[in-house]
Amino acid sequence: MSNDVLVVHGGTPLKGEIRVRGAKNLVSKAMVAAVLGDTPSTLHDVPAISDVDIVRGLLELHGVRTTMSGDQTLRMDPTNVVIAGVDEINVHAGSSRIPILLCGPLLHRLGRAYIPNLGGCNIGGRPIDFHLNALREFGAVIDKQPDGMHLSAPQRLQGIKYTLEYPSVGSTEQILLTAVLAEGVTELRNAAVEPEIIDLICVLQKMGAIIKVHTDRVIEIEGVDRLHGYRHRPVPDRIETGSWAAAALATHGEVFVRGAQQADMMTFLNVYRSIGGAFDIDDGPDGGIRFWHPGGELSPVALETDVHPGLMTDWQQPLVVALTQAHGLSIVHETVYERRFGYTAELRQMGANIQLYRECLGGTPCRWGRRNFLHSAVIAGPSQLHAADLQIPDLRAGFSHLIAALSAEGTSRVFGVDRYITRGYEDFDAKLAALGASVERP
Repeated sequence: MSNDVLVVHGGTPLKGEIRVRGAKNLVSKAMVAAVLGDTPSTLHDVPAISDVDIVRGLLELHGVRTTMSGDQTLRMDPTNVVIAGVDEINVHAGSSRIPILLCGPLLHRLGRAYIPNLGGCNIGGRPIDFHLNALREFGAVIDKQPDGMHLSAPQRLQGIKYTLEYPSVGSTEQILLTAVLAEGVTELRNAAVEPEIIDLICVLQKMGAIIKVHTDRVIEIEGVDRLHGYRHRPVPDRIETGSWAAAALATHGEVFVRGAQQADMMTFLNVYRSIGGAFDIDDGPDGGIRFWHPGGELSPVALETDVHPGLMTDWQQPLVVALTQAHGLSIVHETVYERRFGYTAELRQMGANIQLYRECLGGTPCRWGRRNFLHSAVIAGPSQLHAADLQIPDLRAGFSHLIAALSAEGTSRVFGVDRYITRGYEDFDAKLAALGASVERP
């Protein structure tokens, strides 16, 4: 039997305290930003997750010296940036989508960059066309070859006016990381404004960038001639916070998430309260948010995922597990990723009553409405979940499967824990133990 499996004895409420560190979706991008500086950068509160290890490996391939201290402080020295070999980068080709974000910084520092075939979770199309089109607009020359794409900048990249078709987080990050050292002013319209994007802007401003965030998703970047290193403590991981909150609700437990902050969780907290979950916020210097099931019946809700400040798509999956325990019909309309409901097949195997639809079961039509994607779900509850063998398909679905296994009667086996869950959840086994979960490795 593979070691990449967790045996879960369900039916035990999660109770206790865990801590969240810096947001996975900011930390990896801040690590890339360090390449733009001509002096070392320091990033505090870095989570010990495999995604950080992957990005750290990519940086070191490109000549960035990195050191991690015992308190999870990462120091990055980009003084001697180099182009990594194609074969070396291809070792990481299936494990990360970060190489595409390295293009702008490498074009500025070295005049060339390389993109291998990209990996990441299989939850829907995340085409790199947005990235490539933007880089071409800046002045990059892209040569597509069988081993990947080779980029060059014959002259200094130039500022652009660019409007995104969709407020994509990755595309917004790409333009920010490229525009800060481009000559002239870049105006980005229909930009993503997630908290992690704003935090990345804070990182770049610390480095010497001039960035203005206007209303209506407009970001203006005035290119500068050089950037230096930064010292930064990232926003806490709101996805992990929501995941543990949903686990507390689904298992009738109580979890204090130390380090969680209210401001970036407001949309989630409103939904959590509407379902029937309870929470209490500690604003102290070492505070957090306590989540618990207060007893009684959970209420069904109608939800739509959306870009910030809407309900984050990464909160959808753990919340759906909690909604299997609500009394009545809940409706969830996914508008960000077209294949995000694949994980529900495993939940139905466990006894959940979930039906998927191609129609937009929400207030407004979305991008997937007439494209034959099963992107809306109706959840009828409550359902008694029973144990099963579960194969994790992606990072966030993996945590949802775990929540289901913790809530179910009997003993489940969850496969793919180390491959997926440890990408985004630090000290996963230790946190489960701290919350009293009855789990073991075979």
